[in-house]
Amino acid sequence: MAQEKKINVTYVRSCIGYNKNQAKIIEALGFKKLGQTKQFPDNESIRGSIAHVAHLLKVEEVK
Repeated sequence: MAQEKKINVTYVRSCIGYNKNQAKIIEALGFKKLGQTKQFPDNESIRGSIAHVAHLLKVEEVK
């Protein structure tokens, strides 16, 4: 079976002052503190969530 692609996502900018829905997306992704990095599978649902808050996150593909 082929290995699933992964992405590293880092929470780099606070959601204070932005729409409350964006804060809920950050929370749903599991981020609690600035600078926190999490690894997610590279699929459409995760990419969609990241697209809504792309200005708050830094995304890197894992090789």
